[in-house]
Amino acid sequence: MKKPAFRKKSVAEAVEPAEAEQSGHAPAEAPEPAAPGRPAGRSGGTRTTPSLLAAAVVLAAVFGVAEARPPAAPAKADAGAPTTAQVERTAAVCPQPLQGLTGSTAFTAYTPPGTGGATGGAGWLSDAAAPATPPTAAPSAPATPAPSGSGAPAAPAAPDKGGAPADARLTLAKPGTPVTGPAANGDTAPGTGAVATGALAPGFTVTQTTVVTEQRGLGLSGLTCTPAGTSFWFAGASTAGDRVDYVSLVNTESSAAVVDIKLYGDKGLIENDAANGITVAPGSSQSVLLPTISKGAVTDLAVHVVARSGRVGAALHAADGSKGADWIPASADPAPTQVLPGLPADTSAAHLVVWAPPEDDADLKIQLSGKNGWFTPAGNESIHIKAGMVAAVDLGKVTRDEVAGLRLSPTDDKHPTPIVAGLRVDRAGGGGKSDAAWLTGSAPVGARATVADNRAGASTLFLTSTGDAATVRVTASAGTGGGTPVSKDVELPAGGTVALPAPEPGGLNGSFALTVETVSGGPVVAARMLSLPTKDVPMFTVQALHDDRSTVKVPRAGQDPGVVLR
Repeated sequence: MKKPAFRKKSVAEAVEPAEAEQSGHAPAEAPEPAAPGRPAGRSGGTRTTPSLLAAAVVLAAVFGVAEARPPAAPAKADAGAPTTAQVERTAAVCPQPLQGLTGSTAFTAYTPPGTGGATGGAGWLSDAAAPATPPTAAPSAPATPAPSGSGAPAAPAAPDKGGAPADARLTLAKPGTPVTGPAANGDTAPGTGAVATGALAPGFTVTQTTVVTEQRGLGLSGLTCTPAGTSFWFAGASTAGDRVDYVSLVNTESSAAVVDIKLYGDKGLIENDAANGITVAPGSSQSVLLPTISKGAVTDLAVHVVARSGRVGAALHAADGSKGADWIPASADPAPTQVLPGLPADTSAAHLVVWAPPEDDADLKIQLSGKNGWFTPAGNESIHIKAGMVAAVDLGKVTRDEVAGLRLSPTDDKHPTPIVAGLRVDRAGGGGKSDAAWLTGSAPVGARATVADNRAGASTLFLTSTGDAATVRVTASAGTGGGTPVSKDVELPAGGTVALPAPEPGGLNGSFALTVETVSGGPVVAARMLSLPTKDVPMFTVQALHDDRSTVKVPRAGQDPGVVLR
């Protein structure tokens, strides 16, 4: 190892004044004015004191050790590669539950069995503070508080011995077995925070499901609760006709959040000061009706919720009178290609809504994934979206009695424009009654993804391989009241979509969770349809499955004794 170059004289020059000052001794001679090129306070040669000699000996000893014990030989190339570790805490936010004379909302929480060494921990759901302004609209269409903070911070309850607050609405006891329970009642019911730690954190997921049987807001609404964040995209909202759409904002953090809601229509950004600077107090929930922050009726909207400070959970609910209602899921981040899984075979109508950024237009191919791969639907080959605007197209009965996934991609690979897309899907029942669900651009399931609330004979799984052929493993957990888990491997052709009734655990009692793992090939996108028909209404909801990100990459640090030479 090459020795460091340093001058003893420089060290002495640097140390001497300090040593003299600390010792309290005055110099033997009065210092002369500094000559050009010579340090001030010096006369003739170097005046070395005993303390300076001691400092030099110490420095020599330090550098001598460094020289005698050189840094260890460089490790192998992969020694510095990051390692994989299981997450130790997972948190999510659920919106205010829908209520009404015939509305009921339930939570289901689940953590898949882990393969790591984590032990202990707890999982729970707790209510945030209730809104200060009670809604006055129909139960399925909450009134809009003023765009300012609402609700007082929720006072955290003391944790019990297991780590969950004493007033937790729902508590998860162990991985592998889901739990379910009702949401808060009343029109001022707050949003909910969900937290899991220790062995319950990796893959922790919560599903919120609401059944409304009254005419206004009729339908099945479901969503998977999402982590708090600063940016959420939704495509497919509306303020026209009988639509009653609203944004739910829930702040489970300890500090206030300031939120802007940006609406985009077929003429671009809709400016409205009421949509900016909405303060959401810590521990509070707030609902904002879209008609109050838009200008007139707009048939097709893209909505961007942005937190300028703090973090919130954001969700968007759509209700179309007696034609159906559901949560519009948050989209994947804007990207040139978006894949929307989960079109049922009996789709009676499909309405596509796409947003392009202000920087550029977008020209996109529309493709469907059928049982044998990708194909272009006749009459709906492409769509053009102007910069900063929203475009929409009716696809009709596009699936033609086959399940499908939908893909939007650039018509010119050299001109990729990041987009956001949403698809309304309708299913018709008897007597002209129907229900609706909304699909959105989704990311692949990755290593593992889970959806928590499934019922016997009511769940269908849609699996789409967006690239090469793939094999996935589908596992049904034990039920909330008992049962034996079962697994099934499913092979997917390249670009193909497969739908299968969800496998059910043996001796099922209660609801259960479904977990999808990528075994080989891929990538794969997935969605689950929960169908609970009531009389002539084909009530259903569709949730995409997302990578549960149960593990994280941890950078590995290596020892470098050479730092003492720097």
